Amino acid sequence: MFEHILLAVDLESEDSWRKALPVAVSYAEQSGATLHVMTVVPDFGMSIVGSFFPKDYEEKVMKEANRRLHEFVKEKIPTGIKVQHIVSHGTAYEEILHMQGKLKCDLIVMGAHRPKMQDYLLGPNAARVVRHANCSVLVVRDEAD
Repeated sequence: MFEHILLAVDLESEDSWRKALPVAVSYAEQSGATLHVMTVVPDFGMSIVGSFFPKDYEEKVMKEANRRLHEFVKEKIPTGIKVQHIVSHGTAYEEILHMQGKLKCDLIVMGAHRPKMQDYLLGPNAARVVRHANCSVLVVRDEAD
C-alpha cells in the first residue's frame, strides 16, 4: 500500500510523536514500507539573531539532533523496519513538504495537539502540511488535549 512513509517528530515534545509513532510503525509493518523519521531544527528566523551565536553553533546543533534522532529510533522503532534518519534545518512545515517531495513519500504521519487561539490565525504546522502536501497526510491527534 505504501512504499515510503515520512514520520515527523519533535524530539523536544513527546506530544508530537506519542500517538503518531505507533500508527506510523503499524503502517510501515503492514506495507513493508521504509519509515523516514524526520526532525527539524528551527532556524533563527532573522539573520541578526544568528550573529549572537558562535560560528559553529549550527553545526553542533545539527550533530546533536542527529545523535538524538538515532537514539530515539533505536529506542522506539522495532528493528525489523527499514528506517532512514533525517535531520533538517528551517521551518518545520516547509522542511517536511520539501522532504516529502524529495523522497517521493506516499504518506506523511504527524501528531497534532489541540490548536490554541493563535494557531487558528496563523495555522499550525500540521494544517499547513495537510493543505500543501502532494500525498496523503495522516494527522494523529493527541487525545490528552
